[in-house]
Amino acid sequence: MIITFFHTGFHGFRTRGTATTRTTAHDALHRRPEPPSPPERAGAAPGNPRSPESPAAPRQTPSHPGAPRRRRAHEATSIGSVSTSLSVNTESPSSLDADAVVVGYHSGGDAPEPASGAHDVDAAFSGGLAQTLSLLGASGAPEEVHTLASLGAVKAPVVVAVGLGPAPAEGPVDSGILSRAAGAALRSLTSRPGGAGRVVLALPAQTSAEAEAVALGARLGAYEFDRYRTGNGKKADAAAELVLVSSDAGDAAERATVLSEAVNLTRDLVNTAPADLVPEDLADTAQEIAAQTGLQIEVLDERALSEGGYGGLTGVGQGSANPPRLVRLSHTHPEATRTVAFVGKGITFDSGGLSLKPAGSMDWMKSDMAGAASVLAAMRAIAALGLKVNVVGYLAVAENMPSGTAQRPSDVLTIYGGKTVEVLNTDAEGRLVMADALVRAQEDEPDLVVDIATLTGAQLVALGTRVFAVMSNDDDVRADIVSASGAAGETSWPMPLPGELRSGLDSSVADIANVAGERWGGMLSAGIFLKEFIEDGVKWAHLDIAGPSFNHGGPHGYTPKGGTGAGTRTLVRIAEEYAR
Repeated sequence: MIITFFHTGFHGFRTRGTATTRTTAHDALHRRPEPPSPPERAGAAPGNPRSPESPAAPRQTPSHPGAPRRRRAHEATSIGSVSTSLSVNTESPSSLDADAVVVGYHSGGDAPEPASGAHDVDAAFSGGLAQTLSLLGASGAPEEVHTLASLGAVKAPVVVAVGLGPAPAEGPVDSGILSRAAGAALRSLTSRPGGAGRVVLALPAQTSAEAEAVALGARLGAYEFDRYRTGNGKKADAAAELVLVSSDAGDAAERATVLSEAVNLTRDLVNTAPADLVPEDLADTAQEIAAQTGLQIEVLDERALSEGGYGGLTGVGQGSANPPRLVRLSHTHPEATRTVAFVGKGITFDSGGLSLKPAGSMDWMKSDMAGAASVLAAMRAIAALGLKVNVVGYLAVAENMPSGTAQRPSDVLTIYGGKTVEVLNTDAEGRLVMADALVRAQEDEPDLVVDIATLTGAQLVALGTRVFAVMSNDDDVRADIVSASGAAGETSWPMPLPGELRSGLDSSVADIANVAGERWGGMLSAGIFLKEFIEDGVKWAHLDIAGPSFNHGGPHGYTPKGGTGAGTRTLVRIAEEYAR
């Protein structure tokens, strides 16, 4: 298959077993179209003095007869359109030909009360469906799901009644409640042996916002990751077709499709086994998405990173047989007046390096690239939506492994731009690769820099598994991003960057240490470390998504077990705000 890449100066990468012309790091990343490239930084910082003088050789595809070819991540990971289709219909849901119809009920009184969109289906049952639900113990509580045979009362053989909680005193039903309810209903249907089939969504969708919430939640709830399942364990398409009953869908259905595809792409990448998604694979996936969407792309390989002085990426990646990559994606619009930069942490597997993690903390470290995945997915959505804003996205990609070539505790790295870091703990590697990418991102002269990373275990201690942290060097920016995440349907919480914690990062031999001397406030000190690489006057925010990025427990609402796609919609929302 021949793939044409939309890029300029894309010479910083190698493909397996294929020699390519390559240039220096600055040539590869600075040769790009609009906006014009800023002046090249004088005197690029030297690379890590402890790293090998010669870069690791690129991995080769086995050439001897019968050698198994290693699977490429994007050969089986969905990076195209989600198979579930979505259409809009204005007819009565009771008369539509489908395998199931989903209706909503509010709690209150002696029995659940049919919500908007459910009345025709409710009336089709003798005595009303609400009475039957009451006999089954239904209350209409949020995300409560009851599945019933219609017995011919409506055309669909199955009716799924999902709770929406109390009816609002006035105005539409909350979008978050609608999305989670639609997701819970679709999850219940995907568990059936034959999958969901054709599903009619007769939930409240009187306004465009309600219609988008229902469509988005249903598509996210229909998500299934079965790449590695075989035989009977491989499920049928979660939902072959969704039919949204609405008279005012507008562009809501299309936007819901774009957002759900982005979130599900992030989930796919996070759920992929780390052997199938090494740094080169993630860069290859970014190239394929760039070709599909018209995004411009540049990639730096390990040699270009070493020559360009990207000491964080080089240092973290030097212990792995799979060398690091720095990916730059860009979306430009001729009417844009502002630029936003996103930077994502992309540790495709984090063993902790020589500061080795315990086994119980390592089995889900395939998710340590969730920040980079969310940036990649958000960039695809931004391009699809055609937002009138310039956006650049950086994926700082490496694998953190122990070996004879791995960085050591007490090594000193020189980050891109010249600042030195003493590595006291190799398991605090994410902030090292992010430092390189943050410094580089500021050369695009953005109006805002937002980084997103599964950065600290301390985030889980502070905020749990469903709320991500927002830190910033500007109080207004922090408040705006918390607001944007809420508008996008995600939950975040503002956190401070206390100045007194900076002294804990002092090093006796370098400009800064990568971890503080005390354990308390680890999430905040990590944010303070990143802030050290932000120039004065640059607006910056840091999202720590360590807990929300991966769901260890049971599924809930539209959230599956495993990769969740956390942060993806927030990034798109930020871009939308800057496009206005």
